[in-house]
Amino acid sequence: MRPGEQPPRNAGAPDDVLEIHRLKFRYVRTLDTKLWDEFAETMIPEATATYSEYLQFESREAFLTFLRNTLGPHVITEHRCDHPEIDVNGDRATGIWYLSDTTLIPENNMLLRGSAFYNDEYVRCDDGRWRIAHTGYERTYEVVLSLSDLPSLRLTANRWGLIQQSTGVEEVERNPSGYPRAGERRDNGEFDADREYPGPEERAAG
Repeated sequence: MRPGEQPPRNAGAPDDVLEIHRLKFRYVRTLDTKLWDEFAETMIPEATATYSEYLQFESREAFLTFLRNTLGPHVITEHRCDHPEIDVNGDRATGIWYLSDTTLIPENNMLLRGSAFYNDEYVRCDDGRWRIAHTGYERTYEVVLSLSDLPSLRLTANRWGLIQQSTGVEEVERNPSGYPRAGERRDNGEFDADREYPGPEERAAG
């Protein structure tokens, strides 16, 4: 770079871009697994979120309250983000992500599929970690299906202990007797840290 030239807008260190990637991946992981305390840590308290003129949030707490209330155990979500375009400018950054998402609400007999582009703003906080200052997306498409149109569909595994029976969605025992809990010893005395029992509104944002 010649003397007096300004650095390019996206002249952030590769580590910054990598950390922002990890931040977004952590955001969708904790959203889909409903780990709300970890999810909150991906955003600053003053973070805003906008999904339409009718769905806007002016703080992390307001956004989190909405998600807790609408994405309970009866709602299964999958958010996949890729094709990131990240621009870093000092301690601030912007990002565009391609989103593909699925929402399944068995008790409402509903399956939603869609695609969108996230537009995010990030800030480097005093502890050196990047967090989301604003997020939101604009849909490219969205479809809603009735599960009645998919007679062969069966929900056979669900992290939150609900499975779809012929009579509807029913709770099952989260850790039935005889099935090891995560971290419990096997019969041979070894730990099986990963094994868990896989128990089989309004439109929610994410």
